[in-house]
Amino acid sequence: MANLRLAMDSAFWDFSVSTPQALDGTAKLVPGDPFPADGARASRALRVQQLSFLGNGFPLGVIPSYGPASQKELGSFSLQSLLFKAATSNGWLGLYGQFRPKKLISGLKAEVAGGDELELPAFKDIAKHFLDKSLYSLGLCSQLALTPMSSILFSIEGHGERKGRRSRAMLLHKLPNHDITMDAAWPELFIDHNGGYWNVPESISLDVASLISESGLRYRFSLHKNSGTPQAHFSTKGDPPLALMPGLCAKAGFSYEKCWDIWRQRETRKDIIVETDKGQYFRPSYDIRLKEPHASVSGIIGGSCTAWFGGRDNLVDANLAAQSGEGEVNPQRRSPFTADAFGSVCYTLQHGKFRKLYGDLTRVDARMDICSGSAFASGLGHLVSNIFGRSQANGEVNPLASPRLNLILQQQVAGPIVFRVDSKFSLGSSFGKHGPHVEDIRYSFNYSLRLLRSGKVVAWYSPKRKEGMIELRLFEF
Repeated sequence: MANLRLAMDSAFWDFSVSTPQALDGTAKLVPGDPFPADGARASRALRVQQLSFLGNGFPLGVIPSYGPASQKELGSFSLQSLLFKAATSNGWLGLYGQFRPKKLISGLKAEVAGGDELELPAFKDIAKHFLDKSLYSLGLCSQLALTPMSSILFSIEGHGERKGRRSRAMLLHKLPNHDITMDAAWPELFIDHNGGYWNVPESISLDVASLISESGLRYRFSLHKNSGTPQAHFSTKGDPPLALMPGLCAKAGFSYEKCWDIWRQRETRKDIIVETDKGQYFRPSYDIRLKEPHASVSGIIGGSCTAWFGGRDNLVDANLAAQSGEGEVNPQRRSPFTADAFGSVCYTLQHGKFRKLYGDLTRVDARMDICSGSAFASGLGHLVSNIFGRSQANGEVNPLASPRLNLILQQQVAGPIVFRVDSKFSLGSSFGKHGPHVEDIRYSFNYSLRLLRSGKVVAWYSPKRKEGMIELRLFEF
């Protein structure tokens, strides 16, 4: 089924989205924004671990990615590679880097074109292009096991085209029925619903989450502190989201999820063991989570409450508003306490067992999201008027009032290769757009790794963000 846990997880501060804008391949989603597209969630494997694995299958261990740079002359295309790794019985260390070749190629072309016909450019003129630090980025990541159930992670990265470094420290502890995570970053990179990036100078969070119980009940709570004024990563228009302004936030949430099979064709021994004239051979599914054709309905419902303490929670920084060219500063208020409900319902239909070379997998997931129960209730009348073409010109519409429809299409191309499209539609007016419209779409090719049972290499592209990268995902769907 589509990932129903996005409904609660995206409301908290530790929800990571895949992006090539950070060397570690992740950015945090701004809490309170609409649920993201299903495939946007970052891989559970650290980027340095992904590069170590993916490097075995790419020439020279170099992994391509695509994403806008802060300097246009650097181009969007980049190459990443693991430069060094070391491991012990209770920890590991990895050094990885990134190279953007466009500026170097353009500089070398200019040197050659500007030289005399019978002369080659001087060595020092060529060397200065290779030594341009804006072409390179470096990252160092290390994880150390403190106990069998606890570990600590440190990482630091620097980009040659930007000043400063990004540092992170994370403490992970597993209890029998809970996961405890403490995460701190200086600065932290966030992404909003428009695809805009924001750097928060200091972001510290403590999160306690329960594991999924057999009954489907799940709960979590967290403390989060922002310090410093958020800065736009690029020339992002508008004010920073209120959730990123300085202050201390306490949040708690719970959810209950359930799944019902309409029909399901269970896996049998004949599916796994194939008999031929030459004998028997083992033929498992390319992905154990796609091994059974079925139709099912699933749903999740829950609620959350949020309390803010301190910080500049009444006004957005006047300097940022002036820099964005908005003229007068419009006060924006952040409520000190909020409580809300959310829910999602999903229908899944799968044809094929994903074992044969061709035509053995077609799958569709359709998920309806209600991001905010209170906003949906108050905006229901406005939504109905939009559908029938009688929208009111006056009055602002809460963007969370509109239900979202997520459609996921997966089609086997050949063998373990699957083409996937993740799309998200708003069924009402939101963020300046009137009536139903497409909010996001994402294309990807997935190469399932049968030996990992449910692992795959994913190459995705987002037209909205003009970004793409290659990732390793394990036991994710």
